[in-house]
Amino acid sequence: MSESPALEAATSFAELNLSPEILRALDDLGYQTPTPIQKQAIPLVLAGRDLMAQAQTGTGKTAAFALPLLQKMLPFANTSTSPARHPVRALVLAPTRELAIQVYESIVAYGKYIPLRSTVVYGGVNLDTQTPQLRAGVEVLVATPGRLLDHAGSRTLSLAQVEYLVLDEADRMLDMGFLPDLKRILNLLPQQRQTLLFSATFDDNVTRLAQSFLRDPLKIEVARRNTAAETVEQVVHKAREEDKIDALLRVVRAREISQAIVFTRTKLTADRLGRQLQRRGLDVAVIHGDKAQSERLLALEGFKQGKSRLLVATDIAARGLDIAELPCVINYELPYSPEDYVHRIGRTGRAGAEGLAVSLVAPDEEKLLAAIEKFINKLLPVAPLPKPAAPATPSWVAPSAPVPAKGAGGVRGRRSEPVCALLLPPVRPEGEASPE
Repeated sequence: MSESPALEAATSFAELNLSPEILRALDDLGYQTPTPIQKQAIPLVLAGRDLMAQAQTGTGKTAAFALPLLQKMLPFANTSTSPARHPVRALVLAPTRELAIQVYESIVAYGKYIPLRSTVVYGGVNLDTQTPQLRAGVEVLVATPGRLLDHAGSRTLSLAQVEYLVLDEADRMLDMGFLPDLKRILNLLPQQRQTLLFSATFDDNVTRLAQSFLRDPLKIEVARRNTAAETVEQVVHKAREEDKIDALLRVVRAREISQAIVFTRTKLTADRLGRQLQRRGLDVAVIHGDKAQSERLLALEGFKQGKSRLLVATDIAARGLDIAELPCVINYELPYSPEDYVHRIGRTGRAGAEGLAVSLVAPDEEKLLAAIEKFINKLLPVAPLPKPAAPATPSWVAPSAPVPAKGAGGVRGRRSEPVCALLLPPVRPEGEASPE
């Protein structure tokens, strides 16, 4: 394994020797300047080198491998209806359905003006629904390892002509126990191929994987090891477990957070928190491993479209969610693994944008916080919780009772508080029952 040679930094995608069709698609997407991982990886992939690339989530790594692979497959682009003219030439493996879908959508967008076919296959849906497109032929296949082996076993696809293999989020695949599946898949592929490995972290397991699967790979590292994105503001609020919901609502109100992913450790907590927040009047979606694939996709799409203000999620969503300009991530519970903390907060502050990561830390989570700080080599600032919101006009106040107008432009009889100030329930007179 060797280090990447010094490369002259490109200031535009045109300088990376990409085709007019690809440049046109990038222009449609509003991409102007390549990110550091793209500047380093794209020339090396185009040169045919195996690659071991380390970059934090949100740095543009999907484009770092997708763009040069599309460029290299341009000579095979055609509009023929014959499946034989569209064999699988590029295989991208991803650990989760969400990440696989995200990668596939990106490849479709980048290849908008190129007649190359692509599709994605993953578990959780009927195998037969994915078969017709595979039999029709695709040049680029994005897949989760288990579902790929299902199709290979059913002989619905051939991997005999694969020239390019990408292992995306390799560390996560190892964490999820996919190593045996990866070895089986490698046995189905031609030995002569170009292999690219992308990972958020380089531990010993990932290094051994690279040594087994790659040929004299070049190694590039964009972010410092075990660091979160520099553009993410990280803050800790101390709160007892029983006070966390109120703490969460205070943060949302005070920070005027338009949208956030709220992470929990367990599916049970995610469901319970989602119900409690919904009872408080918030538009909330919940996603975790027990949800049907259709439910998960519906929740994600609704969140992306702004229909839900909060997306409560377990760590299954810590990777693979691509939500443009997500302003905030909230750790309702700290993860047991410090690496998962880095992956969680990598959902915000993507591609150079600013982001906010808030962690609500109970007394029994202090050890988890210390482990995270040691892992990222940084002490996280602890700030007091924002003050509670001023109560909305209680229901027991007679309609005729005047409410002072707020500010010179206020309307008499109404408060001019923003909507988020009404998230916390009003304080009721002693002895009056709550409607909940």
